[in-house]
Amino acid sequence: MRPSGRDLSEMRTVSIETGFTKHAEGSCLIKIGDTHVLCTATIEDRVPPFIKGSGLGWVTAEYGMLPRATNTRMRREAASGKQGGRTVEIQRLIGRALRAGVDRVALGERQITVDCDVLQADGGTRCASITGGWVALRLAVNKLMKAGDVISDPLVDPVAAVSCGIYAGQPVLDLDYPEDSEAGVDGNFIMTGSGKLIEVQMSAEGSVFSRAQMDQLMELAEKGVSELVAAQKAATA
Repeated sequence: MRPSGRDLSEMRTVSIETGFTKHAEGSCLIKIGDTHVLCTATIEDRVPPFIKGSGLGWVTAEYGMLPRATNTRMRREAASGKQGGRTVEIQRLIGRALRAGVDRVALGERQITVDCDVLQADGGTRCASITGGWVALRLAVNKLMKAGDVISDPLVDPVAAVSCGIYAGQPVLDLDYPEDSEAGVDGNFIMTGSGKLIEVQMSAEGSVFSRAQMDQLMELAEKGVSELVAAQKAATA
């Protein structure tokens, strides 16, 4: 039995509220259970120096957690003068995940920065950030298309992410914090709406896992991502 009472293949409740902030070109508040992330997308008519003049666009991301996103207060990283290694790793993951669904030629020589701020954490913050980040990106690109600034849609395939793991010896979908903290195996699956894999992060955290269990987790991830992509499409319709 899962702590939440959910079935092994059951997602937490997912909600996506678009237009959550006034000024960003695209924004949403994504809630996956008790994990809440504010995602905003900002369009800039510039690109990093390493692709300047190439005609290619760029999508990047930044990630952070509010001090009381967790059950004890975390010190703001700005107060320490540098980002932690976990933060850097997660925001790089978000950026490269989102870029996998973008035609950078069609985007043109501009940059879209997706900011993901965790308001409340209960497991799966990076997955929620990727899933919500795509919605914010979609809304920002819609504005570019409406203004005629891009000719064809540069977003070729939705991107979403979900966690899966082995909890109490059973493969489960969408780990919340009580499961994540005790899971023998923990994984994050980032996929496109068409079912292609972008990245898989898997680790044994106390017990090894078999190929058969890996396949079971893959099937759960495909189910979860398909549900998340449906929620993304409904939110941006």
